[in-house]
Amino acid sequence: MLRIITLNLNGIRSAWRKGFLPWARTHNPDIICLQEIKAHAADLCEAMQAPEGFHAYYRCAEKKGYSGVGLWCRHRPERLFDELGSDEFDREGRYLRADFGNLSIISLYQPSGSSSEQRQAAKFRFMALIYPHLVELASSGRDIIVGGDWNIAHQEIDLCNWRGNRRNSGFLPEERAWVSRLLDEGGWCDVYRILHPDSTGESYTWWSNRGQAWAKNVGWRLDYQLATAAITGKARSASVYKEQRFSDHAPLTIDYDYSL
Repeated sequence: MLRIITLNLNGIRSAWRKGFLPWARTHNPDIICLQEIKAHAADLCEAMQAPEGFHAYYRCAEKKGYSGVGLWCRHRPERLFDELGSDEFDREGRYLRADFGNLSIISLYQPSGSSSEQRQAAKFRFMALIYPHLVELASSGRDIIVGGDWNIAHQEIDLCNWRGNRRNSGFLPEERAWVSRLLDEGGWCDVYRILHPDSTGESYTWWSNRGQAWAKNVGWRLDYQLATAAITGKARSASVYKEQRFSDHAPLTIDYDYSL
């Protein structure tokens, strides 16, 4: 069985202090896709650079305390790729891919557009950049899983207050249509939704720090594992872990009947 976990840490040092490493080891993943590291390599202690039981790889943002992605792998990958060919987004550390034979695992952190019109425009630029790249990957013949914070709730069942968020970043019609194109035309599958087509509150992976969003489960499903069709067919279980908090996001775990 191949176990993949994806989690936006909202700062690796903060999640570390909250016990993320012991939790990760207990849940025995083969690979963890991490987003929003918020650290430079020099900021990572020795244990973060080499967490017990894992080979750790990071693509940090140039800007201090911002963005960044990582992969923790039980087995050492054969190849790593950490660039999309865009100066703007490669500087922000939003993509990291590891290859194991015919399998590729990607940690992806799509920009949020909620802070300003400028950041929403950047988000749309990233979406325009990553879409043809994902389509090309899906047609490559490889088994691929992209674990990431997509910063988009695709359907009405993917957030609590969908009516009040129809004009807000993360639930804009253009963003939702982009996800639909990936799934309907781009060769990708939303693995959690295939296994749990009707789940609502139990599917949420992010909660605002404002109000009592966590306590009242006023959440959004922003963290997905998108996969190519063949390996999606091997997915056996998917769950969102909420018993302990490491971040404003929750870990998404999916098990695949697949061997590295």
